[in-house]
Amino acid sequence: MAETNYVLGVDVGNTVIKAVLFDTKGHQVAQCALDGKSSIPEPGHVERDLSELWENGCRAIREVISSSGVDPSRILGIGCAGHGNGLYLLDKEMRPLKGIQSLDSRACDIATELDQENGAALQARCLQRPWPSQTPTLLAWVKRHEAALYARIGAVLFCKDYINFCLTDRLTNDISDLSGAGLLAMPESVLDEALLSLYHLEDALSFFPDRVESAEIVGRVSAKAAQVTGLAEGTSVIGGFFDVVSSALGSGIIHAGEASVVAGTWSINQVFADKPVISDDVFMVTVFGKDRYVNIESSATSAANLEWYVHRMRGDHGNQAFERCNQEVGKVVPRADDPFFHPFIFGSRLGAEFRGGFYGLAGWHGEGHMLRALFEGVCFEHRRHVEVLENAGLSVSRAVMSGGGSRSPHWPQMMADVLEIPLIVAEARETGALGAAIGVTVAVGHYPSYEDAVQAMTRVARDFRPEAKHFEHFRRRYAIYAALTGQMRNFWNALKN
Repeated sequence: MAETNYVLGVDVGNTVIKAVLFDTKGHQVAQCALDGKSSIPEPGHVERDLSELWENGCRAIREVISSSGVDPSRILGIGCAGHGNGLYLLDKEMRPLKGIQSLDSRACDIATELDQENGAALQARCLQRPWPSQTPTLLAWVKRHEAALYARIGAVLFCKDYINFCLTDRLTNDISDLSGAGLLAMPESVLDEALLSLYHLEDALSFFPDRVESAEIVGRVSAKAAQVTGLAEGTSVIGGFFDVVSSALGSGIIHAGEASVVAGTWSINQVFADKPVISDDVFMVTVFGKDRYVNIESSATSAANLEWYVHRMRGDHGNQAFERCNQEVGKVVPRADDPFFHPFIFGSRLGAEFRGGFYGLAGWHGEGHMLRALFEGVCFEHRRHVEVLENAGLSVSRAVMSGGGSRSPHWPQMMADVLEIPLIVAEARETGALGAAIGVTVAVGHYPSYEDAVQAMTRVARDFRPEAKHFEHFRRRYAIYAALTGQMRNFWNALKN
């Protein structure tokens, strides 16, 4: 009988790094997740230590190999997915210089300046306007405010690229991350001085390493990396993915017209297509292969708000804390006058001044009401994003939901009712890692195409149908929520100033 082969997916988020081992049918064999430490040296600055990121990656990979008992030589390859944007810098000796996460908002003023000056030109070139935690906007901030640091830059990477570099000693950027950061002219997928000059970064072209395809073998595990991870020396490593793309793949999305809703750190709402949508209102378009485009509406307004609540307000960590929150939500019988929540703890693309907040609290409300308001506010922001996609001509008649929010016993049904569409939750819990693993199977030739790999490696776990009896309740509350957002802008601006 033939021996089983495996693929390793590594998912590098803003908060957690996960290593997940799958067989080639997509069944999870072993997993290890480790919390990373973010530092906030100043308000709006969110950074991480790159040395710690690699150490956690090594630990997670070692633990997965050890706990699975799998012979490392049976691992066909490694695929990394990571949060998009942010700014991961190496110096000219290729040593860690600075790691800025995509929750960072230090570049708000520069984003506004660039948008006013060149926003329309950038939208025409890369289908994206400047925003605060976008990679080139952050690089422009470093150039202006930390000139000495800028002079030391040897390479600009995305978070998963740094793990790839540590594994292989090769520097690369993949096209899904570059396009998702407004760093590729579309649809030709070219990065040049003309594009960079629109960010006032015409001197930065040399910072960007080789541009590669997502499902392309870019290197092999080095002897040094093999020693610290337990991987077999020479194991294939692929270019990897912007995590919104890999999460969609791991959820079973691959064909044009299919939609994905990711309730993770960010609210990701996306529709696959064979060509990019041309709309000034759609946040970004990313590409991960020939005629494989993902039209995306997103912001940091999703399940990160619940993580903030659990960690900051409860001082809790781990799954039990989230289970308690879901239990509290389940106890609440919804009423028309329930409180509201703005999920802008980490800001909003609608304005740098946006802040989170609870509204309409009364003496008879408890923690369950506040948590239900939080769940609902997150759903409302997903609805706003989906409406932008629909107004751009994209159809969203059903979607696959993934991310931490999809594991809740309550959130998927609420999302289906708010969006008024059927939602499917995939069997895989770690869809980002699975999507990266799917890319490996295509790169090494185990499956001939993404379509074949997705069909073989993904399955549906739960199916949520929208309940029409709830539509009017949520429509009314969504209208109030939207009006409240507009009314709060003067307050938020006053708070900022």
